[in-house]
Amino acid sequence: MAITIREASSKSDLNRFIKFPWKIYKGDPNWVPPLIIDMKTKLSPKKNPYFQHSRAKYFLAYKEGQLAGRIAATVNANHNKAHNEKTGFFGFFESIDDQETADSLFNTAAEYLRNENLETIRGPANFNSNDDWGLLIDAFDKPPAVMMPYNPQYYIKLVEGYGFKKVMDLYAFRMSEYEMTDRLMRIAEMLKKRTKITIRKLNMKKYWDEVKLIKQIYNKAWEANWGFVPMTDSEFEHIAKDMKLIIDPELAYIAEDAGVPVGFSLGLPNINQALIHLNGRLLPFGIFKLLHYKKQVHQVRVLTMGVIPEYRNRGIDAIFYIETFMNGTAKGYDSGEFSWMLETNEAMNRAAENMGAKPYKTYRLFDYKL
Repeated sequence: MAITIREASSKSDLNRFIKFPWKIYKGDPNWVPPLIIDMKTKLSPKKNPYFQHSRAKYFLAYKEGQLAGRIAATVNANHNKAHNEKTGFFGFFESIDDQETADSLFNTAAEYLRNENLETIRGPANFNSNDDWGLLIDAFDKPPAVMMPYNPQYYIKLVEGYGFKKVMDLYAFRMSEYEMTDRLMRIAEMLKKRTKITIRKLNMKKYWDEVKLIKQIYNKAWEANWGFVPMTDSEFEHIAKDMKLIIDPELAYIAEDAGVPVGFSLGLPNINQALIHLNGRLLPFGIFKLLHYKKQVHQVRVLTMGVIPEYRNRGIDAIFYIETFMNGTAKGYDSGEFSWMLETNEAMNRAAENMGAKPYKTYRLFDYKL
């Protein structure tokens, strides 16, 4: 039966768009339902500062009268400006295991982006490198860490079946408290003595002053990375506001040279270990579940770590890793994920492996020429 595609422009359609994943992941013990209230904010042009410079369309697919899939097509103006490209993005992709449904969704996104005079469609991207990025292609038996994507294994078949080709892989590394050796501890102490760089913890009493410092480091440290798009002040403050609710200052560090910030590392408690029990709802009783299960979080995700170019290759990244490990284990965390890292970022990947971390998940970005 023919597939019907409808733009999700009304409030009721957007609710269907947001809640459709519950159909796909029903019974999947590794899926972490997103908070519905957060999804409404993320998709809203009025509430998400991403839309101050970019735009998106949301589409629903119906097969035999039943909702069967969804997709977002995105024009990220800041990405194309930063990379001198004509690339559009697809994201928030979910579909039943049916190539016809997936093809209809991809065709719709491609047509919209082609009409915007773009030359390539890339994804999955919700919405850019600062959000959920990539398609999980292995380790489907493990839940995702906080702010990392998850999807059924058959999505690989649907994406590749349409004609998408791999453009970049992203790695997630894992390390447990038992994998730190005495040798690595000695190396860390040696690095600390050898450098004049100081590493300090985030000062939560001066949180918004710290955010300003971190933004300077963030955009400068990552500006040369493949796919990276500098965040605007509004975007950075928007994320920082959400982060403040879950940040553990024992896991967040700023590296300084004579008081000048030169590097930053942020580890977050893996709040997904609590959110997995909420089924996407904070109200009326979800907040109490969150407070209860938050006490049982025992994993950390190091989601961002960077050093400005002129201070690289001095061992600052290794010190960040060690500090996170030592302070994390002292607080009762027993394992950590370092994610994500570009497959081409040999220095950071090697630093993680030298510390004892092992790659355990791969996320893939795909391109399709329009």
